[in-house]
Amino acid sequence: MKLFGPLYDRVLVWSRHPKAPWYLGAVSFAESSFFLIPPDVMLAPMALAKPHNWFRLAMLTTVTSVLGGLFGYLIGWVAMDAVMPWIERAGYASKLAHAGRWFEQWGFWAVLLAGFSPIPYKAFTITAGGLGMALLPFTLASFIGRGGRFFLVAFLMARFGPAVEAKLKPTIEWLGWGMVALAVVAYLVLR
Repeated sequence: MKLFGPLYDRVLVWSRHPKAPWYLGAVSFAESSFFLIPPDVMLAPMALAKPHNWFRLAMLTTVTSVLGGLFGYLIGWVAMDAVMPWIERAGYASKLAHAGRWFEQWGFWAVLLAGFSPIPYKAFTITAGGLGMALLPFTLASFIGRGGRFFLVAFLMARFGPAVEAKLKPTIEWLGWGMVALAVVAYLVLR
């Protein structure tokens, strides 16, 4: 079943749309607080389609992601009291306290690492707000981590994208299904 090839073609078409930067900003904002799809899936083809705009696209993605991260922080800050009774009933209060100590000690570095890596950033934004991490270090770590990631993706796609695309296109189905299989295995192992 061909799924990823047509999807890849569709994303490339969307990346050339005049309103694509607006969509990229919306996805970037939403992914930092509640949405599942990372902005890289739009940023990479957009930088490939318009390599001369890579810096602007990376900056847009970074700024909207940090703003989304602040929204995630707000969700955690506002909602933690509401979900705390559920956390206690589920027996996770001690784990949450441990995470709180971890955030106190490593909060800046944890947020920076989560911002740069494929670790779900939204989990860290909401947790940072819920555990009361200081807002300035949170924002700075988010900007450095998210910016590092998005500037790297955009630059690499603008610089090496056309050569990579020629090799990627014929193998996209295998890569796509391989990633699905890897995600299922990771879920089963981590569960």
